[in-house]
Amino acid sequence: MRGRPHIHQNEELIQKAQDLFWKRGYTATSLNDLLKITGAGSGSFYNTFKGGKKQVFKEAINQRRKDFENFKSKLETSEAPIELLKQFFRSIADESETSHLQGCIIANTLVEMTFVDDELGNEAKKILQEVEEMYTKAIRKAQEKGDLKNQIDASILGKYLITFWCGLNTLRRMYPDRKVLSQQIEMQLAVLS
Repeated sequence: MRGRPHIHQNEELIQKAQDLFWKRGYTATSLNDLLKITGAGSGSFYNTFKGGKKQVFKEAINQRRKDFENFKSKLETSEAPIELLKQFFRSIADESETSHLQGCIIANTLVEMTFVDDELGNEAKKILQEVEEMYTKAIRKAQEKGDLKNQIDASILGKYLITFWCGLNTLRRMYPDRKVLSQQIEMQLAVLS
């Protein structure tokens, strides 16, 4: 007889939890929701995640951090990092309506956890700052190579892109329409000329 899944070692189950948190947010997701979606019993859940729901949430948002790290590696080895950044932003317009309505789990967390949970809010802020630094380094590299005409300080442009990212994740909820999003994305990307 098979027992319940051991969720600590199963990234697929963390992914299921992430999907649930992404749709509902941290506060609206209950322990019972997590147990149901992961198939774990409460004893197994607490033995695996000593920090309970909060620990599962941290692991879920750290999955996104890993995705950003993978993209960062691509940027660092790219001969055309600015084009790669532009492709990344442009690809958002082509995502599904569900994806548009979910926005960004990290930006969502920062908004939801401000004044609610400093630890989770600060973790989300740190991840977004890491993304900002990724943007800044790619911009600086392109400026130094002469591939970017815009010579505004790279750290200012990095903050601009993180502002654009967070704003875009609200806009796509308002207008989950490829044409509208593409127009807005192209207008914002003009700064990377």
